Amino acid sequence: MPKLTKTTLFKALDPRPETAMDKTTRVVREIIDEEAQQRQVKIARLRTARLEREANTPTDAASATKKKHASKAVKKG
Repeated sequence: MPKLTKTTLFKALDPRPETAMDKTTRVVREIIDEEAQQRQVKIARLRTARLEREANTPTDAASATKKKHASKAVKKG
């Protein structure tokens, strides 16, 4: 039996060339990841803008619209 060493026990595998399908899969994943990142940035920007708008609007306007909708529901019923 041959003596076991690092070089005989663990054989280095030759890297196989990237197939066309592997290349396509890699490119598609990169595109999807980039789109997801852009979407997250957009969502964060829109959320910040919405929160700022809500913070700057007076609370009286919000309560007036609620009362307005409530009166319409009563009139219909």
